[in-house]
Amino acid sequence: MDKKVVLISIDGMRPDGMQQCGNPYVKTLEAACAYCYTARSMVPSVTLPCHMTMAHSVEPSRHGIVTNTYVPQVHTIKGVFERVADADGTCAIFYGWEPMRDIARPGSMKFATFIQSYTHESVDTLLTDAALRTMEEEKPDLVFLYLVDTDEKGGHDNGWMSEEYLRRVSTALDNVKRVIDRFGEEYTVIITADHGGHDRAHGSECPEDMTIPMFFRGKDFKAGPLAESCSLLDIAPTITAVMGLSPVKEWEGHAVCNG
Repeated sequence: MDKKVVLISIDGMRPDGMQQCGNPYVKTLEAACAYCYTARSMVPSVTLPCHMTMAHSVEPSRHGIVTNTYVPQVHTIKGVFERVADADGTCAIFYGWEPMRDIARPGSMKFATFIQSYTHESVDTLLTDAALRTMEEEKPDLVFLYLVDTDEKGGHDNGWMSEEYLRRVSTALDNVKRVIDRFGEEYTVIITADHGGHDRAHGSECPEDMTIPMFFRGKDFKAGPLAESCSLLDIAPTITAVMGLSPVKEWEGHAVCNG
């Protein structure tokens, strides 16, 4: 495929967490990306339902995953990984939370790396290491890098907007920088969160849980704030638009390419 995409999901990253973590790379992203600090998560604002929506562009009520426990879809809807695989593209996933394996149907991923979150101080960094190696050696068409420390070690263990949470957000952004520094000319980069959080939890419809940032970097995007807000429904259609593929007919979102 002529255009390749890397999707980076930073679990539980609130917009104000991104803005207040103190990482100077935020300003670099704002200058280089089309972005939105008011994007919408899903109801329920829970990790697996949100990522299933990210991949399948339908609400949780349609794909049927409404908790962090996977159940087979009653009416199967193809996701973005299946769509790319059907077009003879190669997909790769790097993840630090085991249920994320169900985001794609078996056979859709050619490369997969799982590292249990609590086995290392920064699993996000190890996962980024693995993603960079695979991108260098194998050049997959669609890469999904799922960073989990922000949510588990930051929000749930210490509280959203705590010092440790902000430190984890900053580390995640350091890893985003590594990906862009190495592959920003070869890959379109999409950065998002699945949900936010409050206190030491998430899953409600409060603004702290439901509001997320989204950044889009590549030739299909004009740098600056997006004129309209977007949601997790828009991730899969945007990826297929960048890659020159038609969306799956059941998808509900729209491509946010503005270049």
